[in-house]
Amino acid sequence: MTKIKTTNGISTHFDKPNDHKQIAREFLEQVVAVNIDDAYSKYVSSKGKHHNPFFREGFPALQVAMKEDHHQFPNKQFTIKTVIGEGDLVAVHSHLVIRPNEPGMTVVHLFRFQGEKIVELWDVGQAIPADSPNHDGAF
Repeated sequence: MTKIKTTNGISTHFDKPNDHKQIAREFLEQVVAVNIDDAYSKYVSSKGKHHNPFFREGFPALQVAMKEDHHQFPNKQFTIKTVIGEGDLVAVHSHLVIRPNEPGMTVVHLFRFQGEKIVELWDVGQAIPADSPNHDGAF
């Protein structure tokens, strides 16, 4: 919730795209910080769905997969580069490095919200080649 001062005093204004952007950012940051259960209970609707083809349907399955991923790659680094929101959708463009000293990958998470909860999630990634001919870089 954002408070906006008007000439007549202070009014309360809900800025949903910005609220949703902050929730998406906090969710991803909490997952990477291994507060996975807290992130899910606070930000995710148990009735929602994800579209990652590598894991069983439903957010509970993705939650378990995220915990397993942390145990397999405890030193991963995740840096959010851009967050864009419109209506009930938020896109987060990030840099994910699984193992230190590797180029990592670009990742985009697309969230759909209902109220203040994530009800749908898509994620796509692209490996960054170590010998990329593109000197502009992935970011």
